[in-house]
Amino acid sequence: MKVGYGRTSTFEQQAGLAAQLRDLKAAGCEKVFEEQVSSVGKRPQLEACLDFIREDDTLVVTKLDRLARSTQHLLEIADCVKSKGAVLHILNLGADTGTATGKLMFTVIGAIATFEREMMLERQREGIAKAKAEGKYRGRKPTARAKAAEIATLRADGVRPVEIARKLGIGRASVYRALAPG
Repeated sequence: MKVGYGRTSTFEQQAGLAAQLRDLKAAGCEKVFEEQVSSVGKRPQLEACLDFIREDDTLVVTKLDRLARSTQHLLEIADCVKSKGAVLHILNLGADTGTATGKLMFTVIGAIATFEREMMLERQREGIAKAKAEGKYRGRKPTARAKAAEIATLRADGVRPVEIARKLGIGRASVYRALAPG
């Protein structure tokens, strides 16, 4: 059985998730696990997906960065998949862990992806430091405060904080902060 996994980091990336789901279905995935969470946090759907796969299954993802956050994490996932008697297939690379070449590609590309991400973060930190030194850095715009009126309206309509957070694409703690007297 082909089992797919799709992930985006935020709720705002609906188009990205839709594209992944489309590609996974086109690849013949019979079951697809999807989630919209950061790769650094807990990923319950990835855990459920890894629990679900069985011998002779193929775990399919569209891109390497949708699955793993580092080379070490990629190798851990690949080992988990292998221990279940399944293989891992990355669509945009056209490679799978069912072959020696595929295994080599995963390791090398995973290392390159990790390096690329670390370089991007380093450039980002340098840019932020420069902007702060020039007095131009203001940080991220506070999204929950901008939605305070909408949060209050939804709560007055009896919508639970967890549901408000999901509808507005903000964290549950942000909803509670916006609702707190203050």
